[in-house]
Amino acid sequence: MSSEAEIQLDVLDEPTHMVPVDSLSIEDCPRLEGEDLQHTQLLLASETVLPPILVHRPTLRVIDGMHRLRVALLRGQSEIAVRFFDGSEADAFVLAVRSNAVHGLPLTLSDRTAAATRIVTSHPHWSDRAVARVSGLSPKTVAAIRRRSTADTPPLNARVGQDGRVRPISAAAGRERAGRLIAANPGIPLRAVAKEAGISVGTAHDVRERLASGRDPVPDRERRGAGARARGRTETNVQQLPARPVSPGVLRDRARNPAVLVHRLLKDPSLRSTETGRTLLRLLDAQAHVVQTWDRLVDGVPQHCSEIIADLANEYAKFWHEFAAQSHTVAHGGDRQISG
Repeated sequence: MSSEAEIQLDVLDEPTHMVPVDSLSIEDCPRLEGEDLQHTQLLLASETVLPPILVHRPTLRVIDGMHRLRVALLRGQSEIAVRFFDGSEADAFVLAVRSNAVHGLPLTLSDRTAAATRIVTSHPHWSDRAVARVSGLSPKTVAAIRRRSTADTPPLNARVGQDGRVRPISAAAGRERAGRLIAANPGIPLRAVAKEAGISVGTAHDVRERLASGRDPVPDRERRGAGARARGRTETNVQQLPARPVSPGVLRDRARNPAVLVHRLLKDPSLRSTETGRTLLRLLDAQAHVVQTWDRLVDGVPQHCSEIIADLANEYAKFWHEFAAQSHTVAHGGDRQISG
């Protein structure tokens, strides 16, 4: 698995390719609520040339630029400028999180928390600081997420830091491994011991000196610290953490997710080629965004105008219900009847 430094190789140096918009996918996005309609409309109204999007070449999934892809579809473009990333799917997700954390529309706290939870599972050898740097959370928060999400997974002996270097999680574990290496092969070079045990050459030298004098390779203070950390992990595993409510958008069947369904319709040339079709696509696109941000909209309704908003919602629901019934009739070969 790649280190953070390797995943952050400058993709801006990659050549640009023109790729059919119909071939790209927006699935597996780090944004739990999908696209942001306001951000899409802002880009749509802009007259500036939008930069190329970043795409995972093996799967053709958009890593960075789903809003730019949506704008291209709404404008009726058949192609869009793309830069490719050739790493694994797990690394592609990390790059998606990292890209959205440093520019464009920021990820929400829920997005970043979910992303960190996934990354500590897919990249368990990464340090808390490396995951925190990518997700935009604090190392302390990442450590808590790791304890919750990997409670049933045996702990690793070492992790990879932001600089790509491997370091032991517990200095005691590294010293014990070094002690076994030196005991088995007294003439082994200290650099070989340090590399194999994941410790510094200075620590390896100290281990050799302690063994030569008949002492334990691990000082008492470090052994006590390792024991306290082990007890903390056990207590965390035993405690039942309260379950957090999950957004309806996350629980919704992916195949029936409005954002995914609208994305499919946006690829249909019969809709994109007519003004009526494009109007319908914009309307459905806006509705998909409403569904994804349902709880936020409900919480934002002022009490003094809640009844008017409820009445309008009911009326619009009637129109959509009638529209669905007529569309269903047309789909099954019937005649459309216009009421009123």
